[in-house]
Amino acid sequence: MSCGRQWGIVGIGLCLLSLFGGTGCYHTRPEVGPRGASAPIAVPPPGTVPVELDKIMLPPYVIEAPDQLLIEVIQRTSVPDPVTKVPTPQTQRLPVQPISGPFQVRLDGTVGLGFWGGVPVAGLTMEQAAEAIRKHVIANPVLRDLGTKPESIVVILDVLAYNSKRYYVIFDGGGFGEQVISFPITGSETVLDAISNVGGISDVGSKRNMWVARRTPHAGQPWQILPIDWVGLSQHGQTCTNYQVMPGDRIYVKAQKLVTIDRTLTRIFAPIERVFGITLLGASTVNQITGRGNGFNGN
Repeated sequence: MSCGRQWGIVGIGLCLLSLFGGTGCYHTRPEVGPRGASAPIAVPPPGTVPVELDKIMLPPYVIEAPDQLLIEVIQRTSVPDPVTKVPTPQTQRLPVQPISGPFQVRLDGTVGLGFWGGVPVAGLTMEQAAEAIRKHVIANPVLRDLGTKPESIVVILDVLAYNSKRYYVIFDGGGFGEQVISFPITGSETVLDAISNVGGISDVGSKRNMWVARRTPHAGQPWQILPIDWVGLSQHGQTCTNYQVMPGDRIYVKAQKLVTIDRTLTRIFAPIERVFGITLLGASTVNQITGRGNGFNGN
């Protein structure tokens, strides 16, 4: 065996070892860092980030477009009992047009109540929005003309669809784009819940290179990267990286290195193969037309 061929085999072996060595070594931290640094980021100390067994209560929900609200406006009345003559509390709907059912928060932050007009609710909690709707309704001249007492109007409000507070699961395609899937926040989701919502990790996803990117409101602030130990989380029941998902979180699953390398090489060599294929096809066609290469001898 020639010296050049030996060195070629050794080179191929070293390349394979480097590739498999980079992907086979188990670690619990993603190989990324702030500002693109290559140094891994440590798992946050216990108690600093909400996780599966140490969740926190989210602050009061703030309504935004395009949330869908369930609104019921009723009027409390009292009717004397025909026998005892004791007033019996009752409720009835508003005159002219009842307010009852689902209502979408519009792009301008208001909710349209038909005859009763629009009420700004964006930026308010559910309690504040209910009070804003009550004040808006009792200020209507129709109720004043009917002699309706302001204290008799009751507004029941709840969020029917949490459309404005979402988190995202992003899968790296290994050079073939990225897939982004969004889900509404309901208050207690974890990383495991998020991955289960998308049916698990794709066949090209890396189990050892996942993290949660928590949003930073202002430019120049340090990145909040929370590494995910998927093997420990899923196979060993460890909860230290099964973080509670917050509104705006990006759960990123990077593609396997070998998949990325393979797809990168495919994108590089595929156009070259097409050019060579067209060239060979053209040469073969010319040879057939001119009678070359078919064993024909005119003598």
